[in-house]
Amino acid sequence: MNLSEAWPGIAAAGVVLLYVIGILHVVHALMHVRTAQGTIAWIVSLIAAPWVAIPLYWLTGRRRFSGYVRARRADDERLRMLSRDMHDELRSFAIKPSDAFGKAAEYLGGLPFTQGNELELLIDGEETFDVLFKHIASAENYLLVNFFIVKNDRVGRRFKQALIERAKAGVRVFFLFDEVGSHKLSRSYLNEMKAVGIECHSFGMNRHWWSRLQLNFRNHRKIVVIDGETAFLGGLNVGDEYLGQDERFGAWRDTHMRVSGPAVLAVQLVFLEDWNWAASEILELEWDADPTAANQNAAIIPTGPADPGDSWQLIVAEAANTAQEKLWITSPYFVPDDGVLTALQTAAIRGVDVRILLPEKPDHRLVWLSSFSFYEDTVPYGIKLMRYQRGFLHQKVMLVDDRYAFVGTANLDNRSFRLNFEITALSTDPAFIDEVGHMLVIDFEHSRQVKVSEFTDRRFWFRLACRAARLMAPIQ
Repeated sequence: MNLSEAWPGIAAAGVVLLYVIGILHVVHALMHVRTAQGTIAWIVSLIAAPWVAIPLYWLTGRRRFSGYVRARRADDERLRMLSRDMHDELRSFAIKPSDAFGKAAEYLGGLPFTQGNELELLIDGEETFDVLFKHIASAENYLLVNFFIVKNDRVGRRFKQALIERAKAGVRVFFLFDEVGSHKLSRSYLNEMKAVGIECHSFGMNRHWWSRLQLNFRNHRKIVVIDGETAFLGGLNVGDEYLGQDERFGAWRDTHMRVSGPAVLAVQLVFLEDWNWAASEILELEWDADPTAANQNAAIIPTGPADPGDSWQLIVAEAANTAQEKLWITSPYFVPDDGVLTALQTAAIRGVDVRILLPEKPDHRLVWLSSFSFYEDTVPYGIKLMRYQRGFLHQKVMLVDDRYAFVGTANLDNRSFRLNFEITALSTDPAFIDEVGHMLVIDFEHSRQVKVSEFTDRRFWFRLACRAARLMAPIQ
């Protein structure tokens, strides 16, 4: 029998084998996919079109970032010792959470509330970069830097030069960036930094070849730590648009913050674990915390797909469940899952002032379209959805009554709930809460409240696109 005669049989056997592999993936999806909706979608896809669905499943379908967990376990003893040293140092500054929600947030973050901190709220790019570059220039021992997006534009080149200058002065500089978020970052940009001794690693592609199959998990954190004494975190990446220098968006509304005091050690530990994953290296850092005169309390909450559960999703849902007077949240993306949506609805029904501030202009069209499909699920329940009018809104802030203020990197979407590594600072300090509340009041004054009719009265094709985009929420 020649090849041409055997080919139909070979092709048939190949198709059968492909469907068998697809069925095996169906079993895996039943056991491991995060949600019922996602499980059903994968089962249908794997049975109907396994040649397309199988590779997509390996890229986007897995529940946990198993590689990160294995890397953490491989160096478990050294990481445990460092974590113990950090907790020993923090223990003298630790305070008990004031209520059940604080206990839950502390438990999910895995790091304690501490006193003796100084918290500085940084509003928009100009203020943030001025303070950030000033502190980078003061580094004497080491700099820890992690951004989701770094661009080779004016701000990006200024940032690169600031790191190079400190490296030339003998400061150890460790630069971590996300492979997907910074995919346009050129090799020459990195080579300039490496030439002066800056250690550069991308999160997601460096450690093992199979990490390339886990690109759906992204490091969305924005962290800078100076000498173990000062830390920065929040919504801003490194690029001109964060200064409002983008023709598409104009003004760019964002929020960042500076932390000094014992909480910096918690930020530093988060960076250390991320660096260990990317570089297979545990850094030798300073772990002595000095309290500040401001004596503000704070907890650092790292969340991500290496957690046992969906930590950020649980925190947002519990914030809504325990809010008594107000729950104000700002996020560029609003694609809540059923648990968060139900918690928001019941909070509003109880009489809580629930406000969700979103951008008017889109930067990611699918997520923007998805948000419209939630108008009917929110506004009739008393939830105030608001659209920011003065440029693009990118900040990630949450205020729970006059009890808690959050500033960080996490959004109100599936990616932040389950797929991204995020970091958020939480405080119960009255002065900081008042400052965050005043900032949000000004933002609301430059926003408009939406109506359900803005979705229901739109053309059929727009509403259809919104519904279709919502179905893609698990991978947006």
